[in-house]
Amino acid sequence: MGSSIILTNEQIQNKTRRIAYQIYETNSNEKEIVIAGINGNGYIFAEKIVKILKKISDIEIILCEVIIDKKNPLNTVSTSIETSKYINKPLVLVDDVLSSGTTLMYGIKHFLEVPLKKFKTAVLINRNHKKYPVKADFKGISLSTSMREHINVVFEDKNSFAILE
Repeated sequence: MGSSIILTNEQIQNKTRRIAYQIYETNSNEKEIVIAGINGNGYIFAEKIVKILKKISDIEIILCEVIIDKKNPLNTVSTSIETSKYINKPLVLVDDVLSSGTTLMYGIKHFLEVPLKKFKTAVLINRNHKKYPVKADFKGISLSTSMREHINVVFEDKNSFAILE
């Protein structure tokens, strides 16, 4: 079984820009927004969203990395900033691919222990294989794939792409 490109660099840029605008529209009355990217590609995707948000709005954007052990998600989840920095603020949890929902679910669980003003999720690719009742509020693309297939997102400076393997 070969691999095929499902998103080109230009498509990823366009979808990232659209998600950033949707986040801005949802939070246009806010003074601050926390963008929390799940370690690895989720954080890289969050950085790309933040870069666009800073260009299109004057809202203060707080970037945060969510550290989850994806092999053992029951291990303690932590963030790169202190909890006090996101209390009573709108927060968007970001990952690159939503497959079963396991990673997002444990990320959400961490933030449920903190009073937030608003909580949303954003993913580049939604695979529709939910094991948990978690949804992407902002998504670049939805794909119906088989569980045997794997989606790999590669973020590079000038040539990002997503492939289905």
